[in-house]
Amino acid sequence: MSGQVRIADLLSEGMKALGAAGIEAPAREARLLLGLAAKVPPAVMIGFPERSVESEAAAAYRSLIARRADREPVSHLIGEREFWSLPFVVSRDVLDPRPDSEALIEAVLAEIPDRAAPLRVLDLGTGSGCLLLTLLRELPQAHGWAVDLSPAALDIARRNAERLGLAERVTFREGAWVAALAAEDPSNFDLIVSNPPYIPAAEIAGLEPEVARHEPRLALDGGEDGLDAYRALAPMLRTRLAPTGLAALEIGLGQAESVTGLMTAAGMVPSGRQADLARRTRCLLFRTV
Repeated sequence: MSGQVRIADLLSEGMKALGAAGIEAPAREARLLLGLAAKVPPAVMIGFPERSVESEAAAAYRSLIARRADREPVSHLIGEREFWSLPFVVSRDVLDPRPDSEALIEAVLAEIPDRAAPLRVLDLGTGSGCLLLTLLRELPQAHGWAVDLSPAALDIARRNAERLGLAERVTFREGAWVAALAAEDPSNFDLIVSNPPYIPAAEIAGLEPEVARHEPRLALDGGEDGLDAYRALAPMLRTRLAPTGLAALEIGLGQAESVTGLMTAAGMVPSGRQADLARRTRCLLFRTV
């Protein structure tokens, strides 16, 4: 029919393009993107592939296929990513929230005896805000400070705070680490969390294209050995953490001992660690005493 394109033809076209681009599950992703572009339910795609969609929807689908074939993450095409069962707006300006980072949430919550306490929570390098905002949902009387060097990332974090009904409990600060804090902000915090850049610079090009080409290098590049951010953070944590406070840091593969050494040299005391879903150490905990 003029002005329409068959579902079967669109799916075949999309699967071929995605398969050629190295996408692992081209059929599944082609169906997902057709559903996104044309609002076609999966049952219709499977049971009635001879049906057609309007040419405008077909064009929107082909645009999504082209972007995915360029290895743009599906989350960017959809515009959000789930973390801790919460929806977070994402874009190329922030790292995608990842299930591995939930290890930090688990570790922190296990260390807080009173979740109703009015805690002061600082998130250094907040990105999408997934760590801070998830913690604020679990700590209903807490207030958070979200710090990021990227104004675009802070815009995303603000949007997520608003969507989750947490905007009134977050103070946003643009700048480098604790230097971004203003005079009226607390001198120390009950909880400091951070998922800093920790990928060695030379390894970034070898990451999956979805990461290497479509996520912000500023949030990935940890310097020559991946530890630059931890070197900067170590003295800051010691001076900005309350006497009974807790610091939680996400780390990369094989970095546990190096990061622990940096923190202890700065006067921090190791207080625990948490593994991710693959049973790799993903989060380190520290206190001042």
